[in-house]
Amino acid sequence: MKAGVFQSDGAGLSRADRLEMLEDAIAGEGLDVVLCPELFACGYHIGDAVARLAEPADGPFAQAVQALAARVGTAVLYGYAERDGDRVYNSAQLIGPNGRIAHHRKLVIPPGPESGRFAEGQGCAVFEFAGMRCAILICYDAEFPEGPRAAALAGAEVLFVPTALSDQWGNVSREVMPARGFENGLWLLYANHAGEENGLRYYGGSRVVGPVGQSVAVAGNAPELITAELDPDAVHAARARLPYLVDRAGLMARLSSNG
Repeated sequence: MKAGVFQSDGAGLSRADRLEMLEDAIAGEGLDVVLCPELFACGYHIGDAVARLAEPADGPFAQAVQALAARVGTAVLYGYAERDGDRVYNSAQLIGPNGRIAHHRKLVIPPGPESGRFAEGQGCAVFEFAGMRCAILICYDAEFPEGPRAAALAGAEVLFVPTALSDQWGNVSREVMPARGFENGLWLLYANHAGEENGLRYYGGSRVVGPVGQSVAVAGNAPELITAELDPDAVHAARARLPYLVDRAGLMARLSSNG
């Protein structure tokens, strides 16, 4: 799988501007998939405007993404504010030339700009894409060891993580995400924003992490597209060398034993 991570500076841009910026970045790159940041469709630090800009999973932005995917031959995984009845979710979905492939609603809403604005999602589905088993978690979801571990135990070889990480939390990108890749033996793609949005300065630091925790590609703090080839054999080799997922069962049994 040839994958890209698009670190974008979309503050103050219209939806059409965001998509034009994305298309300019990925056209001609020959990517199977590109990952965009959390709430890419509308912006992250936008306060109560998030409710006004929320739309259904098959809304106008999703339709425009599908058209873009068809033009460039690349599936797009992006974050957006999802309207479902009277609820708004912090969601992400993967859309290809023929429509939606996968969808995820953020499981845990952290304190800060999101608090009180989003409902919590349920579950983390594993899906097949480009010959690999994949899953999606959003930002805070992946900072808990349990989130990526659950995805890995369900068979995920690739974990896509759109995020909105401020410059106060650079260690999450530098240290926590590589650890999540290492301890689960999977590819982890992490897409952050760049620049500043309504007083919130983003860290940047988007990256592609390999199955032994190595940073294969890393962005700086400016808008940037990074790419990598994701090899399923690297997952198999990492899990054979350090069988954390297999040996976990014995560990858990011993931890729970009263003997």
